Amino acid sequence: MNRARYAADPAATRGREFAEDRKGARGPRSEFQRDRDRIIHSIAFRRLRSKTQVFIAPDGDHYRTRLTHSLEVAQIGRVIARALGLDEDLTEALCLAHDIGHPPFGHAGETALEQAMVERGGFDHNAHGLRTLMRLESPYIGHPGINLTWDLLEGLAKHNGPVASPGWALAELDAAFPLDLGTWPSLEAQVAAVADDIAYDNHDIDDGLRAGFLDLDDLMQIDLLADQFRAVERRFPSVSRELQLRELIRSQIGAMVNDVIEHTRAQVADIASVAEVRAHPSALAGFSPAMALAERGLKRFMYDKLYYHPEQISAAENAREVVARLFAAYDQDPGQLPPEWRAKLPSQEPEHSRMLADFIAGMTDRYAMDQCARIYGKVPAGLQNV
Repeated sequence: MNRARYAADPAATRGREFAEDRKGARGPRSEFQRDRDRIIHSIAFRRLRSKTQVFIAPDGDHYRTRLTHSLEVAQIGRVIARALGLDEDLTEALCLAHDIGHPPFGHAGETALEQAMVERGGFDHNAHGLRTLMRLESPYIGHPGINLTWDLLEGLAKHNGPVASPGWALAELDAAFPLDLGTWPSLEAQVAAVADDIAYDNHDIDDGLRAGFLDLDDLMQIDLLADQFRAVERRFPSVSRELQLRELIRSQIGAMVNDVIEHTRAQVADIASVAEVRAHPSALAGFSPAMALAERGLKRFMYDKLYYHPEQISAAENAREVVARLFAAYDQDPGQLPPEWRAKLPSQEPEHSRMLADFIAGMTDRYAMDQCARIYGKVPAGLQNV
């Protein structure tokens, strides 16, 4: 590949938390390729297939989950990274891992864990993702975690920007393997963050249309989407409305990707190294000001019409109840935990509660529902609305 001067270089990585013996190295992979492959092979990544993206444990096979969302983010991230001469493997790894810390039921589950942990240091899905990869998932001999590169971990910790006041989980990890939390991350991490926005802005529209929570009249309220749809109608006047809407999603993704590439290329014109990227006072990769303004309007629309739809709010409240009841049950009776978790559960606080949160956060939607039914005899009605 033609690596740009400001790209991360796997040959210049700051290394891994734990030294590794390369005598039995498997294949001619770069350090960032190893990171990506370790994430793909992890149990935590596989669990994303049954974790909420927009709709909780949907019966329909065509709705996104956290896994398919992460794959779509990675596809968009790779395209942008290649156009800008960035390291595609690091970008892809960051995209694939960015949601690994999400508990069951998405943000509803996270809210329940935040409330349960409010006096024990709190809960944050991004920090929990790092905790999962650095401490909880431990398939290797000789060290905890899957031992990813500093560059990958730094990108996950700061993909939304510098962290001024890390919570307990990130602070503990940073103390063990400092991640320079006060600076901006690599361009690969910045691209992963905007690829996430592009992916869910558009595929959540697609899923909302499929579920009947959105319709074309709703979309035409947004200038960004209305302009794209009129262009689609002019190009394909005789095809079905369904195909026109699918073309709208593709066109919108393309427009946003092209905007990011053009704007970021201009932003980095005078950047000579990845060190200058990290030292820069603001993000360098992202939307142009005009697209950023339009994208914020699109997000407001999605919150109003989809995420805060009355049916969605009701389902989220029921999901929070499931997680809260699970936490209370395990807290009051650790005998409800699986033997391997019960055996290592600390008796002192806050470690006791933090391990309970670790266990619950790793659950899929359906496993959490099954455990609630096993302990309480039922789960709240109305969890699934599609």
